[in-house]
Amino acid sequence: MHSSLPLPDSDALAHSDQLSEALRAEILANGGVMPFSRFMELSLYAPGWGYYSAGASKFGPAGDFTTAPEMGPLFTATLANAVAPVMQQLGPQARFLELGGGSGAFAEIMLKRLLELDALPERYAILEPSADLRERQRERLEKALIPPVFALVEWLDRPFDDDWDGMVFANEVIDALPTPRFLAKDGMVHEETVELDAEGAFMRGAQPADALLSAAVRHVERYLGQPFADGYRSELLPQLPYWIQAVAGGLKRGAMLFVDYGYPRHEYYQPERDDGTVRAFYRHHVHNDVYKWPGLQDITASVDFTALAEAGTGAGFELAGYCTQSSFLLGNGLDRLLALAEERTDEVGKLRLRDQVKKLTLPTEMGERFQVMGFQRDVSMDASFLLGDLTWRL
Repeated sequence: MHSSLPLPDSDALAHSDQLSEALRAEILANGGVMPFSRFMELSLYAPGWGYYSAGASKFGPAGDFTTAPEMGPLFTATLANAVAPVMQQLGPQARFLELGGGSGAFAEIMLKRLLELDALPERYAILEPSADLRERQRERLEKALIPPVFALVEWLDRPFDDDWDGMVFANEVIDALPTPRFLAKDGMVHEETVELDAEGAFMRGAQPADALLSAAVRHVERYLGQPFADGYRSELLPQLPYWIQAVAGGLKRGAMLFVDYGYPRHEYYQPERDDGTVRAFYRHHVHNDVYKWPGLQDITASVDFTALAEAGTGAGFELAGYCTQSSFLLGNGLDRLLALAEERTDEVGKLRLRDQVKKLTLPTEMGERFQVMGFQRDVSMDASFLLGDLTWRL
């Protein structure tokens, strides 16, 4: 199975075996079952063992996937064109909260571009659960930024707990939130679990869902106008409204901006997508065996952007807009930034820049698979969504 996947080295396999044994021990200690969301949580975030907690490279050619900020500066510099007016509306006390800082590439370019646009925040905070990634981000930013700008950067263990004005930003974060999976069976809602077979290998199970998950599934069915077919499996995030409220915290005036891959609800829960969207990333290979090599591979699920819109507006924000990544970048000056960058480089550099734009905007690349959603409260960022608005699809 998965013969095309490159094999981990012996140290990596030993690491994965340790996490697997811890997972098995917890399954056995809890009557032989573990909710899939818990399996995903530990696989990604278990201290010292989880994918995002351990020290392996995750981003770029040497990692398991490449995010838009890792491709080069154009993605982030274009987003800064949308961020800067919000910062300027809020004034010098504005803060910027980045959720999950990756390699630090986004923070580097965002701060440099905001400096150019005279829109630096008072504080640039990165909420990063991984100690390893924090250190990598710190090293990168200290080298790349001038001291007065680096002095604005801080790392948080939790969102701001005081009243504040500013912006929340997350790129490919919601897809990595540990998600419950459900199974429609005999008219009832079941929660997918992870159990052990006779050889101790991880396998799918199911148990009756709790009230929160059941209510969330029934809400989706009402929205779709029909019940899920018997045997239909997928995932959803009943905790998403609480997560949004938590990361916004005491945000009084400001905006939130989310970039991720996913669909509006009617497309997410199509009848033919009857096994959901959960998948694993390992060394730039995408596959469906999420039980393989815990701790060594990323596990993700696509985002229900209708659910995100409900969560944001339910938290008291106005929906500023929703569009594809391609529309958002082109509507916020990607072409102008490309032309400016091409003036400063040679022919090889121009080819690299154009390749970057193709990957960010073409429908066959990231252009339509990735989408952007913004929220606002007592500020305006509507202008950032003038091109290709898709809120009618929600």
